[in-house]
Amino acid sequence: MDKNRLIQHIQRLIALSEENILSLHRHVKTIKLPQKEYLLKAGRIGSSMYFVEKGCLRMFYINNKLSEQIIQFAIEGWWIADHFSFMGNTASDYYIQSIEKSEVLAIDKVGFDLLLLEVPALEHYFRITMQKAVAAAQHRSKLERNMSKEEFYIHFSESFPEFIQRVPQYMIASYLGLTPEYVSELRKKKQ
Repeated sequence: MDKNRLIQHIQRLIALSEENILSLHRHVKTIKLPQKEYLLKAGRIGSSMYFVEKGCLRMFYINNKLSEQIIQFAIEGWWIADHFSFMGNTASDYYIQSIEKSEVLAIDKVGFDLLLLEVPALEHYFRITMQKAVAAAQHRSKLERNMSKEEFYIHFSESFPEFIQRVPQYMIASYLGLTPEYVSELRKKKQ
């Protein structure tokens, strides 16, 4: 089981002993996904958190217009989960799907709780990781309200060029709250 990226990610914030790494290996399982495979579907319990070792995923819901509304992408080194469902053991409103062939590391709620007991320093790692995620969501919310649609697209494409290269245009449009046609116009204008 290759968990190198996760180990490196954790060791940026905390030190891990060989025993800690063995605990991690016991509680985290590798899942290989073909393109367009679902890890979570609305109505099911989001019983795991996923760390992307390789590939690209998206998290979305179906809005009241019956369209997909993407709320998160995740590439190598990123976590993705429905945290409400994971923490509360409740049905999810979201879907998590691979955009491309991917490999993720999954940790379920029971394994997560046991891992935190075995490696208490991981509490620090997950706290910092969650704080960064909340800060990023707050920043995105501010940008959405303060920027024009064109400025918001330009900011996103300059901040996350890897998504522009890897994610289909209609998904970028969904994430940014734009139409695919408008994103196409902005791309042409930028060239």
